[in-house]
Formats: sequence, structure tokens, C-alpha cells
Amino acid sequence: MTNKQEVKVPDIGGVSDVDVIEVLVNVGDTVEVDTPLVTLESDKASMEIPSPMAGVVESLSLKLGDKISEGDAILVLSVRDAGEQQKPALSPEIDLPDDTMTEKNVVSADLPPEALAEHSGAPVVNNVKPVEAILEPVSSNTVILAGPGVRRLARELGVNLDDVSGSGRKDRITREDLEQFVKHKLQEKSQGGGFNLPQAPQVDFSKFGAIELKPLNKIKRVTGEHLHRSWVTIPHVTQFDEADITDLEAFRKSELKQAEKEGYKLTLLAFTCKVVARALAVFPQFNSSLDASGENLIYKHYCHIGIAVETPQGLVVPVIKNVDQCSVRDIAKEMARLSKKAREKGLMPADMQGGCFTISSLGGIGGTAFTPVVNGPEVAILGLSRSSMKPIYDGKGFVPRLMLPLSLSYDHRVIDGAEAARFTRFISDGLSDMRRILL
Repeated sequence: MTNKQEVKVPDIGGVSDVDVIEVLVNVGDTVEVDTPLVTLESDKASMEIPSPMAGVVESLSLKLGDKISEGDAILVLSVRDAGEQQKPALSPEIDLPDDTMTEKNVVSADLPPEALAEHSGAPVVNNVKPVEAILEPVSSNTVILAGPGVRRLARELGVNLDDVSGSGRKDRITREDLEQFVKHKLQEKSQGGGFNLPQAPQVDFSKFGAIELKPLNKIKRVTGEHLHRSWVTIPHVTQFDEADITDLEAFRKSELKQAEKEGYKLTLLAFTCKVVARALAVFPQFNSSLDASGENLIYKHYCHIGIAVETPQGLVVPVIKNVDQCSVRDIAKEMARLSKKAREKGLMPADMQGGCFTISSLGGIGGTAFTPVVNGPEVAILGLSRSSMKPIYDGKGFVPRLMLPLSLSYDHRVIDGAEAARFTRFISDGLSDMRRILL
């Protein structure tokens, strides 16, 4: 005897109104426990929702392009055994390649690049004045339906949600509603003589040959918007340095077999995280963020470091928590755990939140230096390029040493050049001799 059971969206880390980008089963299909049913895409990740039970698909409750949230119906299953225990669905997430890094950094906040307007007194970058808020915030006691991400974005832009009309279910305010409201206000300011960024020209490339139009996925769109906003609103400066990692690399290689026995990879990045954690304690201004007014600095008494990682869906930043309290071995194991969790569709949004400082590594790809974009609201990001052997003068002659290029981009409103130089020199000295970190 069969029993019909409705399968709903499980806990997906608090995100809501995610897009259905793939329906992986059809009516009449037989599914097993953990068979992927649908693929969802939020602002930060693509997710596969597995079946919590075995059975036959009786009906589908959604279609391609729908927006759904936790608790919404996916489909109805005819369960083969009414007494079969349901298995909790694995938390969905994206696949991350193990220890693969990129020169770009991804963000945890999703802010539209359109939120740019005149802001008196702000520093000028490339003849563009950044803006901290386009509107004055207004307090309200009205009950407003909006998700946490929309509320956070509204607070950062200084938008009163009372003024925004919602187009979602039960007049829920969506990100698109907020963006349209901001665009409308920017147009009003522009027409009134305010500052406005020039628009990119529309070019008909088909006049020159065959073309193909492929839309960016949601993760890349949101990443691009945040990178654009960070680049325009944060006055970037990049400090370059080198670290002599000859002895550190020899020690790392000597420990590889033992690390492999324990089931993790001992990478240079793990050592770098430990050194950076110590540097953040010595230079606390690098572990801070400007508040919404731009007049106060928020110092963080915790140390969470994000690692920029390239995936087929786009860039993500899994965050290693409390790095200052971890050994290098603990850090390396946590990196392995996060990578494994991601491959098994188990990485939660909370695993990519709360970062204080970001590291972006190109070590496995190449290059001599680059300028990473600060992952706002953080105030600095460290880039690592490929190490190479160089002749270094030791006072008597030139000797071959393995040198690691360092690229530190920072927010010049918070950090000055001398502080950045000391910070990178501290990291260089720590990587050259890890014993300094013990002092």
C-alpha cells in the first residue's frame, strides 16, 4: 500500500525567494533517498535539494523560474513503504574545488552598483565621489514584509522601507523592488543636477560578426555588482611586498605525509592564515569596518578569515572562524572540512558569513602580483601570487631563495600607507620565520 507524502523545501540557511533554475525529476519518475529533485539559486550559491524519502513522483508543485522559500512544496511522492523513516535532507550548497583559489574576491553582501550619488566630503577615486547613503533613513513602526538581506541592504543605503512598494507575495518587498526604488531616486537626483555615473554605450556587436548571448548566473551578477560598488566607493591602494618562504616550504613538505595520514592537505595558505590572524591582533585597524555614517570605526574582537575560492558557479568566500584560536593544523583541517562539506552539498550560508579579512591566492595559477578588490565592509584583502626562486643577497653573496609575492589592497579612509607597509612587513617576517608568531 502506498502513502502520498508532500516534500517541502528544507532549512536552506535562512535565505528566501530563491530561484528555481532546474527541475530534475518528472511526474512518474522513481526517486531514492537523496535523489536530487530541484536546483535552486540564491544570491550566493546554487543548491540541489535532495529527496528525504524514496517513492514515485505523483505531481510537481513548482516550475522553472518560480521563487520559493523554506517550507514551500516541491512535489508529492507516492511512498513505497508508508513506515519508512524519512532521512533529513542534506543542507544544499555548491561544489568547491579543493584548495583552488582565484585572483578575484567574492562578497558576502549584495549591493547594487546603481547606489551611487553625490556625497559631499567623500574622497575622490578616479574622479568619482563615493556615497555612503543615497537617502536619509527614517524610523517606522509599520510592519513590513521583507527578508533579512533586503533589510540589510535598505539599512546600508539609508532607504526607508515604508516608501518602497512590494511586488512579492502579500506585498513582500523583494531585492528587485528595492533596486527599482533606488534607481528611481537616482534618476530624480540626476534630473535635479546631482552627480550621475555615465552609462556604458550600447554596441550592436552583430554588425561585426556572429555573436552569442549568454546571461550571467545570479551569483556572478551579484558578485559583479558588489565588486563594482566596492571599487567605486572604497579608495583603493595596494601595497606590494615579498616573503622569503624557503625554510617554511621545506618544513611544509616534510609534514605532508603525516598530514595526508590524518586526512587533510597542509597548504601554504594555512600558514598564511595563522600569520594574518596574528597580524590582525597587532594591527587592529585592519580588523575593523566603517559604520554606515562613515564617521566611526567598528573594531571586531573576533578573527574570522575568508578564503576566496573559484567554483563553476562563480566566486565564493567560505569563512574560517576564530583563526586566532586555531593551530596551523586546525586551520588546514577546517579548510579540508569546508571543501568536503561543499562537495557533498552541505555548505550552509552561515559558512560564508562573518568574515573580518579576506585572502585571495593565485599560487596554483601564476602571476607575479595583482590588485585584489577589497571585500567590503572589510577594510583590507591580501593577495598571494606564485612563489619563485630569486637570487637574494645575504651580505656575503647571492643565494637562491623561494620568494612569495604579497599584494595588500586596503581602504585608504581607514588605513594609511605607513600602516599598510608595516602590516605587510609583519606578514613577510612571520612567513619567513614562523617562530616570530610565537612571541
